[in-house]
Amino acid sequence: MKVLFVLTSHDQLGDTGEKTGFWLEEFASPYYRLKDAGVDITLASPRGGQPPLDPKSHEPDAQTEDTKRFESDQEARNQLANTVRLSDMNADDYDAIFYPGGHGPLWDLHKDENSIKLIENFFKSGKPVAAVCHAPAVLLNAKDASGEPLVKGKKVTGFSNSEESAVGLSEVVPYLLEDQLVEKGGVYERVDDWGSLAVVDGQLITGQNPASSAAVADELIKALS
Repeated sequence: MKVLFVLTSHDQLGDTGEKTGFWLEEFASPYYRLKDAGVDITLASPRGGQPPLDPKSHEPDAQTEDTKRFESDQEARNQLANTVRLSDMNADDYDAIFYPGGHGPLWDLHKDENSIKLIENFFKSGKPVAAVCHAPAVLLNAKDASGEPLVKGKKVTGFSNSEESAVGLSEVVPYLLEDQLVEKGGVYERVDDWGSLAVVDGQLITGQNPASSAAVADELIKALS
């Protein structure tokens, strides 16, 4: 089984002067769950090379067993430092696609033509498409075979308005993900802030927040098997 991980290349948190990128737990937890299940993982990003890490996800209180494992895993660190260019990827070569979150995808991946085309091709081929936390933003501009928004009428989740408010970034982000998923016709589901939730609707697997990373990975493994 082969899964394509797509990470953000965007590192600016609006005009705050602060850095953002991908969230480490949302990468590390699914990475090891899938790897330990025997899945072959390719890492890609719009620009290729080292994707930006949200520095807040590297702070002590954000660490998990998986992030600690990653820190001491030189092979995984080398793989992450050398992501391939998204434009070189072909959906036919993989069994599923997965997007880790972090605030970065709100800016670049949601409108990246290569990403949108990949998602649409995976979906058309009946393959799983998974995203966690802010990464369901990648679905916003994808369309189904009839030209309707991919999320229309489908159960989805993603970082909630109240969670965005809790981290003090409601006025910084370019849009609120929960609002946009609803606007595109998605049937938005959530649990209490910071609780774990993975929502499955056919091939579509979405997770609400960092705590949902493992649950999304487990659902993806189920879908692949």
